[in-house]
Amino acid sequence: MAAPQPQTFTVPNHYQLSGGGISITYLPTGAGGLAHFHYQDTHRTLDFTGDQIRKVEVPDLATVVSVTLMLTVDSGSTTFSVLIPRTTLQSTTGASTTIHTEGITTVHRFALAPILNLGQNELYTVTPLRGTASNMIIPL
Repeated sequence: MAAPQPQTFTVPNHYQLSGGGISITYLPTGAGGLAHFHYQDTHRTLDFTGDQIRKVEVPDLATVVSVTLMLTVDSGSTTFSVLIPRTTLQSTTGASTTIHTEGITTVHRFALAPILNLGQNELYTVTPLRGTASNMIIPL
């Protein structure tokens, strides 16, 4: 009788999340060895790669992954951030689990006249997201 093989574990390489009219796909490492982020809401569909995607590890929270949805010269910008929770999967292709998290749309206010910049400059909309974190074969 063969000895049992120890189980091995991995982190997901594909996230598919949606909620509140927003859907995203995030690959920490995708084609060309770059991160890929697909964002869709009722107004727009956008794709981001490489350094267009910002990733920050926040030990007490999660990995925060952010992209800029809109940037204007004179009135500010809009960004979208998603909290990617630490998740462990079995090291088998196709392994997945359901995750629940939050997406945060931030409107960053800015005006050329300094007097118009008084008060709160960031406005947040938090959207509950759910979907899957998977271990998939990612094409290079």
